[in-house]
Amino acid sequence: MANVSGIASWFDWFALFSLIVLWVGYTVFAYRKGQATPCLASVLALYRRDWMYRLLGRDNRIADASLLASLRASVSFFASTSILVMAGLITGIAASEEAVGVLSTMPFVTTYTRELWELKVLVMLVIFVYTFFEFTWSLRLYNFTCVLMGSAPLMQDISGNKTEQKVFADKAGSIMTLAANHFNYGLRAYYFALATLSWFIHPSIFIISSVLVVVILYRREFHSKVLDALSVSERE
Repeated sequence: MANVSGIASWFDWFALFSLIVLWVGYTVFAYRKGQATPCLASVLALYRRDWMYRLLGRDNRIADASLLASLRASVSFFASTSILVMAGLITGIAASEEAVGVLSTMPFVTTYTRELWELKVLVMLVIFVYTFFEFTWSLRLYNFTCVLMGSAPLMQDISGNKTEQKVFADKAGSIMTLAANHFNYGLRAYYFALATLSWFIHPSIFIISSVLVVVILYRREFHSKVLDALSVSERE
């Protein structure tokens, strides 16, 4: 590689900058586009509101509680996994000399100094710290939803009061959507963390991987078959 300045070359810094721009740029783009056109997040938000509205018509809400517990379990799984990954990354920093020795025997690998290895591991560590905060906040929001579901009035108490039904459905559905959005942010960070793995091989592969992640995310959120199915069902 060309001129190494400090612990990384200009190409490494450019690759890291590209990751930040792609990640933040896509997050802003997806949010704004989702306000104007249907996407998985916006369509599912409607289903969550309808779910909370129909919950009011059921005296037995065991099924609703089970569904919410399933959502909480998936978020809890990823939060726990983030902790395990962070522990592994910290161990990787401690074993930097051995790791660099192994990588130096592989062709096309540019991580050839201990400082550069530690920088790349540190970047991944920051990403997974971010995922942990997103998943735990999502879990708390689902806990808040549990409280709302527990306080949901019975249908006979609000029968004919469409305003009170709508207020509850909107509030509970909004909190569930916030929980799902933060879970989505954490999951998106996992995707970019996997792309960051290619940085250990070469910064150009890292940039290509980051672009591919954006393309995959865009297609899944705005042009997937499941979105077509959900949108058609909603129109019907």
